Amino acid sequence: MTGATIHIVASPESWIEQAAVDQLHQTARLEGIDRIVGLPDLHAGRGIAVGAAFWSPSHVYPHLVGSDIGCGMGLWRVAIPLRKFRLDAAERKLRGLEEPWLGDHAARLAEAGLSPDLVGEALGTIGGGNHFAELLRVETLHGDTEVDPAALYLMVHSGSRGLGHAILERHLARHNVLGLIAGEEACSRYLAAHDDAMAWAVLNRELIAERFLDRLGTTGERMLDICHNSVTPHRGGWLHRKGAAPADNGLVVVPGSRGEMTYLVRPRLERADEALHSLAHGAGRKWSRSEAKDKLVRRFSIADLERTKLGSRVICEEAPQAYKDIHQVVRDLEQAGLIDLIATLRPLLTYKTRRA
Repeated sequence: MTGATIHIVASPESWIEQAAVDQLHQTARLEGIDRIVGLPDLHAGRGIAVGAAFWSPSHVYPHLVGSDIGCGMGLWRVAIPLRKFRLDAAERKLRGLEEPWLGDHAARLAEAGLSPDLVGEALGTIGGGNHFAELLRVETLHGDTEVDPAALYLMVHSGSRGLGHAILERHLARHNVLGLIAGEEACSRYLAAHDDAMAWAVLNRELIAERFLDRLGTTGERMLDICHNSVTPHRGGWLHRKGAAPADNGLVVVPGSRGEMTYLVRPRLERADEALHSLAHGAGRKWSRSEAKDKLVRRFSIADLERTKLGSRVICEEAPQAYKDIHQVVRDLEQAGLIDLIATLRPLLTYKTRRA
């Protein structure tokens, strides 16, 4: 038995693996954890369920945020209109973006209010895993919206790279997975480092977008930037989000796999507290990366994975089959009264870092 309440936002049509639910119950036993919400993209992570929010009135748990502090999604409206976009030309131009950014690191960090000590080769790079930069167009508009169906859009998914990893490792070496009591010095130190990593991640997405757009010979206007790995003050306590988008920071993009649609949604505030002011951050994994490799390596070549069922292109392989159904995830959010649909976006070209 535990004092923490657990609420999972998912319809009977959604598949939620038992391992993820078990991880929520394990987390519920941590001292000071009072409420837990699992979103429709809930899946098992490395000891902690991903696609969940955790609230404590008294404790901060860095391992509930994870190593990629500040990871999130940015969306830009591209200056090039959709009618002038040429997919073949763009694919030729978008190579080598995993290489270090050669701009003035110190100046950009200073502009973001960050110390030059946070300079590193990773700044301005996408990173591995499921991080990406993607060009999209509007597929469907849902009601009145400021979204322009004649525009081209760029979405960037990345985080704090090695900086967030170092912050978590430093904490674990000192405290393991014990919680930090709010107001005490150790907690204040972690939160200061966490907030730096959050700002670094926002800057990183901005630089990735600039590099991407510069290759295309254009610019863009940022429409939103949301972090889905964080801990923030909430109702007198601390709200941890692990793979959960904020429902209290404007519009949210909820992407599928790299072979599926992305949804642009507006959070509804009337029932937001039921889900700890959080939303699904994407489709969520159906298989782990190792499982996906085992299941798909013999069925698909890299060339197969670089073309999707939607006709979009992926610069680097990706396995859409490893992810849940994004349409069901979004239906669950809508049926729970948590969102209004703004637009559905179709991917045109996705850039990911290929591992050696």
